Amino acid sequence: MTELPPTAGLPLRAGDLLPWGDADLEGHLARWLGVPAVQLTCSGTAALLLALQVLRAQTPSRDEVVVPAYTCRLVALAVARAGLRLRLCDLAPGTLDLHLPALQALCGPRTLAVLPTHLCGLVTDVAGPAAVARAAGAWVIEDAAQALGARVAGQPLGLQGDIGLYSLAAGKGLTLYEGGLLVSARPALRAALREAGPRLLPPRPAWELRRSLELLGYAACYRPRGLRWVYGQPLRRALAHDDRVAAAGDDIGADIPLHAVGRWRRRVGVRALARLPAHWQAAEQRWQQRRNRLMQAGLPVLGDSPAVPAAQGVRPLLLLAFPDAGLRDALLQRLWGAGLGVSLPFAATLADYPPDAAGLAVTAEGPLVHARVLAGRLLAITNSGWLDEPGFEALLAQLLEGLGRVRAG
Repeated sequence: MTELPPTAGLPLRAGDLLPWGDADLEGHLARWLGVPAVQLTCSGTAALLLALQVLRAQTPSRDEVVVPAYTCRLVALAVARAGLRLRLCDLAPGTLDLHLPALQALCGPRTLAVLPTHLCGLVTDVAGPAAVARAAGAWVIEDAAQALGARVAGQPLGLQGDIGLYSLAAGKGLTLYEGGLLVSARPALRAALREAGPRLLPPRPAWELRRSLELLGYAACYRPRGLRWVYGQPLRRALAHDDRVAAAGDDIGADIPLHAVGRWRRRVGVRALARLPAHWQAAEQRWQQRRNRLMQAGLPVLGDSPAVPAAQGVRPLLLLAFPDAGLRDALLQRLWGAGLGVSLPFAATLADYPPDAAGLAVTAEGPLVHARVLAGRLLAITNSGWLDEPGFEALLAQLLEGLGRVRAG
């Protein structure tokens, strides 16, 4: 039995795991991205926490962070850990962009930062939110955690705001199992981040040993057969208990591990990075072909923001937006857990998760109409190369058959 991954992560090779070689992952990433410098952290969450701490030190009178209502729960955890107040912004109708009128209503003299966010490899609008943030005197953190390699007009994400961040978590293209990156076009901010980094992320050998073992496990199991055990079985257990939060991977802990990244994992990253451009190029070709096929079949697929005409996202998955939540949920019940690479990006908006071990209680200040509608209609299909053309056509047939049954019933 085999299991397709939910996203098109970059598989590791045995040669990537050699204990010697170049460990300058930051230098290689800076040259590939075309940025002045890259700062490596132990996770995307740690990168966001570091960015928030540095910006708070620059503007201590501000303590509010505005984020999309539909995004990763780890964003909320980082804001809470930084001692800041989270404020949720609705999305523009039918997109992953921040809704500018809602953002204007939220921004004020206490706003520390606004986080336009590039979800699922898709490029979202940063220029509009940045204008609103700067009119209020706030900073802009460009959250590109899921979009390493995406560009706008040839420039990498992360430079339109004051600070940009990426994730190197499992399944996000290049991975160290866990890792994060910070970039900035502002020399003073780069210096402040670099100076603050060792205080927040000291060497912790026990954590680095754990992450190294997890990376070895990723290298061994990130294959259709291995994923059946490490991803598929926990997924099906969660679904059997009607636990969408766990099934979507949104059941997070209450703490953020903070430690320096060791040299061996940096070496693994250097070797794997050499294959990332070809990996994303192949994913782009599959995505274009499969998006066209889905659209021809009447299944709408979200693309890069219409407000950013020169965008070029990366393509770990295809994000389908169904006309209503009932159709989406019927297809989820039929296909989620079947090993076919069908999943949810997130289980809900940040305001709609039940209480859990993370201890996060996020309150919506407004109706979040568009974010809640989109959260109820989205379904993700893997863009992994392990989903071959016959497999994709079989999956498409199942989608259409399921839609036909729902509509007929």
